[in-house]
Amino acid sequence: QKLAAECQSAGYPGTLIPYKCDLSNEEEILSMFSAIKTLHQGVDVCINNAGLARPEPLLSGRTEGWRTMIDVNVMAVSICTREAYQSMKERNIDDGHIININSMNGHSVVPQSVVHFYSATKYAVTALTEGLRQELREAKTHIRATCISPGLVETGFAFKLHDNDPERAAATYESIR
Repeated sequence: QKLAAECQSAGYPGTLIPYKCDLSNEEEILSMFSAIKTLHQGVDVCINNAGLARPEPLLSGRTEGWRTMIDVNVMAVSICTREAYQSMKERNIDDGHIININSMNGHSVVPQSVVHFYSATKYAVTALTEGLRQELREAKTHIRATCISPGLVETGFAFKLHDNDPERAAATYESIR
């Protein structure tokens, strides 16, 4: 809602419509796509941008943290992709676009144990995007699949990763000032 208000006050064209959805919950994802179909006929472009990391190393991490990362970073991307494609297919949209916001951690593993499992989920996004590209080609559609892998970008990401240590989170971004 804050972003929608910022876009409107800045005079950007178009309308951003906020929709609250827990991406770790398939029922909420399906409900969101149903609402989009009802209110806007369907999806032509899907940007899978949600992602999170929990400080759960491979040798000592909690299963709950790993599962949360899998649910949001891998399963939600897959479910949203499937639903967006089905929406496009139902309406004969042949020039849609599915964009996965990945990470450089989906291409190399950095020497920081707290992000090793996160890297595994982002490697999965790399593979999912390539698989999607192949399946779209096999389906003889012109729907595009794109994977964008930014490096370190100052967002709230590090503050969620290091939620018990705000100083460490802030220090994450010092190198890119």
